[in-house]
Amino acid sequence: MSTNNTEYLAKRQLKRGTAGWLLLAGLGVSYVISGDFAGWNFGIAEAGWGGFAIAAVLMAVMYLALVLSLAEMSAAIPAAGGGYSFARQAMGPAGGYLTGLAVLIEYALAPAAIVIFIGSAVEALTGFNGPWVYALFYLLFVGIHLAGVGEALKVMMVISGLAVLAIIATAFVLITNFDASRLFDVPVTDAVGASEFLPLGWYGVWAALPFAMWLFLAVEGVPLAAEEAKDPAKDVPKGIIGAMIFLLFTAFLVVVLVPGAGGAAAMGASAVPLVDALNASGSEGLATVVNILGLAGLVASFFSIIYGYSRLVFALSRAGYLSRSLSITTNRKVPARALIVPAVFGFLVSLSGEGDLILAMAVVGATVSYALMALSHILLRVKQPDLPRPYKTPGGVVTSSIALVLSLIALTGVYAFDPRAFLYTIMLFIVGGVYYFGYSSKHLVAKSADEEFAMLADAESDLEMAK
Repeated sequence: MSTNNTEYLAKRQLKRGTAGWLLLAGLGVSYVISGDFAGWNFGIAEAGWGGFAIAAVLMAVMYLALVLSLAEMSAAIPAAGGGYSFARQAMGPAGGYLTGLAVLIEYALAPAAIVIFIGSAVEALTGFNGPWVYALFYLLFVGIHLAGVGEALKVMMVISGLAVLAIIATAFVLITNFDASRLFDVPVTDAVGASEFLPLGWYGVWAALPFAMWLFLAVEGVPLAAEEAKDPAKDVPKGIIGAMIFLLFTAFLVVVLVPGAGGAAAMGASAVPLVDALNASGSEGLATVVNILGLAGLVASFFSIIYGYSRLVFALSRAGYLSRSLSITTNRKVPARALIVPAVFGFLVSLSGEGDLILAMAVVGATVSYALMALSHILLRVKQPDLPRPYKTPGGVVTSSIALVLSLIALTGVYAFDPRAFLYTIMLFIVGGVYYFGYSSKHLVAKSADEEFAMLADAESDLEMAK
């Protein structure tokens, strides 16, 4: 390897051995946990409880199949780019870039939406809201990330733990007030296929899919921490599967108990469904506590997704897809510019105040990336059957094919709910595609994923020898 390559990569190193599987599982839960507090419940307004339950089961199957596919690829290809790295190995530079762009759209827009929701929560508690609140949260949590990955992940675990505690405490109270009849209090319409179980018909199930995704959205980001894991081949699969199993449990708790205690119709229109369900059951004191800890859930997801986008931007930049300056790391092995630049972008987007639209656009990016990542698993199985796979996906390509089909169906569900979000996100893909084919495809650091990984391995070896 040339001296220039060694020097280039020496400035672009993450801190190895920071995260074990438990911390990675915590990261996966943290990405998602805000979705348990609010957002998912609007799917009940689209489909009734029965329709939303079907949508939630479909999305749970999609995410579980995707997670099992990602577990295999992350063990075989432990790189900071996560899905982008897998797609590049399977589909070449263009496929890798389009997958990375889809994930970047999701991860850059989601914090902008979440900080708007944080602003609303802060306003309910203190009376303050607006751009100053958004800026304060971005500055505070980007600053914690700049202190170092170990410190950041420990803070994240504490915040996530408080949010999880709130969900479990809520479930304990609501289970004593559960009444199955309340699940079916949404009036039956004249929609096709409408019934007491499906009051808004099958179209409602379709339109509810994006809301069901909020129960699991962003768990796929665990492999972005692969280069900082203690033993990537073992820790990343265990971490992402552990997170998914726990999220299935919390999703079941909120989807069944919250409308079963507070009523499906009321919860479908609630901005704070856990709080309103507790108030309806006469637990006003706990409702106040959960209202405060709901902010912790929002903060946990905001904080962890900032981590996720920084590692993705770092990986795309190091490979030459984005400006190479974005992947330079500090003495603490933190990609500072990859943290700061998307934060500025996210803050500017948050000034629109369109939290629901921004989050719907993030869901479009997510579903496109899921389809491409599932396709990558299939192609890697076909094209590289001898690739070392410390963990193998149960069901093989059948499992990833299920994820592929359901992700494409979920993508159309966003269009059913909000055509604007679908079209605006397609415009972002077009701009990103023009950038790649017009410029960055001619400035890649390596011609293939294998070549890039070999460069990284050689650089690390050279750096160890230099010590």
